[in-house]
Amino acid sequence: MSVARVVTRPLAAALLFTGPIVIWHAPALYEAALRHHNLHILQHVVFLATAVIMWWPVLSPVPELPRIPHLLQLLYLFLLGIPMSVTGALITLSDSVLYPFYATAPRVGGLSPLDDQQIGGLLMWVLGGLMLWIVMTVIWFRYSVWALNGRRRNESP
Repeated sequence: MSVARVVTRPLAAALLFTGPIVIWHAPALYEAALRHHNLHILQHVVFLATAVIMWWPVLSPVPELPRIPHLLQLLYLFLLGIPMSVTGALITLSDSVLYPFYATAPRVGGLSPLDDQQIGGLLMWVLGGLMLWIVMTVIWFRYSVWALNGRRRNESP
């Protein structure tokens, strides 16, 4: 349980999630994962495992590993989106194909390899960030209702 307490704290969880996202998208590692099936599976297992850890400070279902307070959840999620957005932006805004595997892959839908890469980067940049903003919005409104209800209880005779 002591390891779980450490890795589910916000800073550790954020680093454990964003580190692999950034590192695995480095061209050499991403290319290796595309060319070696077992490495590709490992890449996705890492993404899934670290995503569970990343969400723990916000969605923890157990009191032994508690959620962080609402306002810190907002800050945590906002800061968490920055490395993923930067990575997605770098992929999107690149003027050359970063991953040679895709340059030689069969074309689907008439997209060039660069167009395909840019769409992938946009999905990571925009949709990944949008998901975090949606969750932050839900947290904000839940916190606002909770705070409003607390004030009402304190004001009642």
